Amino acid sequence: MSRKKSGIWSFFSSVQLAIVLLSLIAFFALVGTIVPQREAAVELGARIPPGLFSFLHKIQIFDLYHSVWFFLLMGLLAVSLIICSLDRFPMAWRRFRLRPSPRSEEIWKSISPTDKFQAQIALGKAADIVERIFRKKYRSAIREDSSEEVYLTARKGRFSVFGVYIVHFSILVLIAGAMIGSIFSMEAFVNITEGETADTVFIRGGERMTLPFSIRCDKFTLELYENGAPKTFQSDLTFFKEGKPMYSGELRVNHPIEFEGFRLYQASYGEAPGGKATLALSRPGARQEIMNVAAGYTFDLPGGEGTFEVLKVEQNLMNMGPALKLVVRSGKREEVFFVFRHIDQIKEMNPGIIEQVPMFNPSLFRPYTFSLMGLEEKYFTGLQVRKDPGTPVVAFAAVLLVGGLLLILFTYTRTVWVRLKSMDDGVEVVVTGRSYANKAGLEKELKYLLAELKDNLERPA
Repeated sequence: MSRKKSGIWSFFSSVQLAIVLLSLIAFFALVGTIVPQREAAVELGARIPPGLFSFLHKIQIFDLYHSVWFFLLMGLLAVSLIICSLDRFPMAWRRFRLRPSPRSEEIWKSISPTDKFQAQIALGKAADIVERIFRKKYRSAIREDSSEEVYLTARKGRFSVFGVYIVHFSILVLIAGAMIGSIFSMEAFVNITEGETADTVFIRGGERMTLPFSIRCDKFTLELYENGAPKTFQSDLTFFKEGKPMYSGELRVNHPIEFEGFRLYQASYGEAPGGKATLALSRPGARQEIMNVAAGYTFDLPGGEGTFEVLKVEQNLMNMGPALKLVVRSGKREEVFFVFRHIDQIKEMNPGIIEQVPMFNPSLFRPYTFSLMGLEEKYFTGLQVRKDPGTPVVAFAAVLLVGGLLLILFTYTRTVWVRLKSMDDGVEVVVTGRSYANKAGLEKELKYLLAELKDNLERPA
């Protein structure tokens, strides 16, 4: 690279550009949070003009995190960070390697009377005491002796000059992780009824995918408010691999479960069709028979007249409540009819309905009367299954970012010098230092160091 920077290089290495790009990314992230994304945008489309919806769809507002705009901004930010780091790194490297000679007059030309004191102690002994204090405070000390003077140099926080580059690198890794996740992540859905097991999920677009494990919904728990709105819902899941249970856990809203690199979220729920029901069968002069049935169950009639089969279990048939569809076979005779849970209310609200629709008569096959006593409440849990290969990369970036910020905020590079000069009645001790950041912190540190040296040299141990 030539000494004279090109206009493009200067443009991308400017801090102002990085600030503008970060602001735009933050703005688009805010838009992506407020505006429904992907499938959720369909509901919004029904409430806004079709032309506006079509325009927003074309500029990818409803799929912002996969849009060309978002990728372009992330790419420009990456280029800006790389060029900005390359542009400023040589200066940081020089500061890291810089070792000013303590004999330089420039170091000692600005000494004030408060930066020095005299002590009645031999030069060699004073130098040993100062060196011991330096090694305790700074872990290292460079000592240069002459007949009349001793110089001691200590450096601390040298690596803090690289803190900003660690932060830059962490942002680049974060961008890479976001890109990997956006391009290669998988998102699928599956509904599992209580007590059932599934190993196949449906990816966006309807494509099926087989998981390397299976999931069983052991129990689904639903709590409702008094107005019927869901308060909380939870799925108790067990994960199997090669037929063996590997892990069990409770899946709640905003509390995902991770297994085999997949992350599962509690997304939805619903009443499972075709559950079990309690059916009562009565006839004159005999005791009532009560049984638990489900779709496909077949039973012999108690009197030996034939058999009946449950064809279907309905949660809310024609908005008239729970019902069973039955067929009774007796020789060549076959009767198909429905048994409603609330048949008395239905007859009260619709006088004559049994005569008009014989299939609604629970006593259609004489002398038996069928009664639906209730349905077993059974739900399915709707799971969102995601696999994001960028997640470990983003986690690594977060660790780097925290490390870089700690390095910047809590450390700084400084060099501290002490000059011991032999005098007629002892030694003159002069303390000074240099730092490219946190000047106030350096002054405070030198003040405490001077006090500690004075205390030890005036009353040596």
